[in-house]
Amino acid sequence: MLTREQNETLTRTGPRTPMGELFRRFWIPALLSRELPEADGAPRRVTLLGEELVAFRDSHGRVGLVEARCPHRGASLFFGRNEDCGLRCVYHGWKFDVNGDCLDIPTMPKDGATYEHLRERVKIAAYPTREWGEFIWAYLGPPEAMPALPDMEFALVDPAHRYVSRKLQECNWAQSAEGAVDTAHFSFLHGAVGDDAPPGTPPGYVDQLRWMKNDAAPRYTVVEHEAGLVMAGGRHADGADTYWRIAQYLMPNHSLAPGSAPGDTYHGQTWVPIDDDNCWVYTYSWNPERPLKPAERAAYEAGAAIHAEVDENFVPVRRRANDYLIDRDIQKHETFSGIKGISEQDAAIQDSQGRIHDRTREILGPTDLGVVRLRVLMLGAARDLAEGRPPAAAADPAAYRVRSGAIVAPAALPFDQVMVRRFGDPTGRCDLGSRRDDAA
Repeated sequence: MLTREQNETLTRTGPRTPMGELFRRFWIPALLSRELPEADGAPRRVTLLGEELVAFRDSHGRVGLVEARCPHRGASLFFGRNEDCGLRCVYHGWKFDVNGDCLDIPTMPKDGATYEHLRERVKIAAYPTREWGEFIWAYLGPPEAMPALPDMEFALVDPAHRYVSRKLQECNWAQSAEGAVDTAHFSFLHGAVGDDAPPGTPPGYVDQLRWMKNDAAPRYTVVEHEAGLVMAGGRHADGADTYWRIAQYLMPNHSLAPGSAPGDTYHGQTWVPIDDDNCWVYTYSWNPERPLKPAERAAYEAGAAIHAEVDENFVPVRRRANDYLIDRDIQKHETFSGIKGISEQDAAIQDSQGRIHDRTREILGPTDLGVVRLRVLMLGAARDLAEGRPPAAAADPAAYRVRSGAIVAPAALPFDQVMVRRFGDPTGRCDLGSRRDDAA
């Protein structure tokens, strides 16, 4: 369990909070690139880490991310006109570019030095943005500490090899992230009633589901590396073998899912706090060896794997307001949860912990080791930053060139050799080729 003070530190990410300052030392997704599809198109509201912002794509295709209110009289720039390389407030016409500089004050006479003096002095907050892996990333920290974008594999592959989306989650970022590194819950939350695998289970995955169902107490191993943590759960497989599910947690808010075998499509998630009660979960699937098939893309759009079935605003169809459309008959006879979709099953339980989970009341056990280590990592990094030691992971984009995945290995094989057998490296580090230069 955590103390109340530790729980507050872990979950609060607004300006001038310890965890908020840590998040602001990294690039974080703000939107999908396709949400700003055209130059001079409609602006979008964005709330990140408790800050109300507006995003727009200017006449040259550059993405601006600026504070939401015009400094003149506080009108929302969401209603502004996106025109001629700037966003113009519709209240009195003041205009600002992607850097937050004021371009025009039409309510003042333009003759004389007074106009230019005021125009040059007026500025709104603006944050740097980059497009990378079909995400629009933002950096909200001090300019002198701005790092490079992380070399995550989904962003390095050709666009034909990946699918990206996002989904709203109505709880604090931390409990959703903790759910992703808790492989023990798969034996129950995502399981079937009886001995049969759920309908639609790929043939190659039937054994894995059986091993997870039969062994609900995986043995955890956690290894720290430059960018975060390897988190592995080992279960009894057939004979003298162990079935390992190996996840990666990457600073400050990324997780790579543990179920993929060599040649499979990989999956990952990134949690971005909207405020302390809600977060966006950015989801991505990629195959480094081949383009995704049309049927795969269609399945992800419909909510397969770690993706959710969402509406046009990326709000899940099955959500808190409708009890995730739980079907009690299906729960009785087919699946443990009665809820359709792995993503929705996770969200239902994570949301049920409350908007901000009270970790002072927990009773933890051996299978909670991954959750404990995630908390230790994040709280330690926030404390270090507050004491003047910035996060090392932010300075090394290549440290993010790691993979997660699954493997069946002899039970007697040491874990570092399990990692080498699966990935060729004891921390999952992989040679992912040259970096694509689409981080404009």
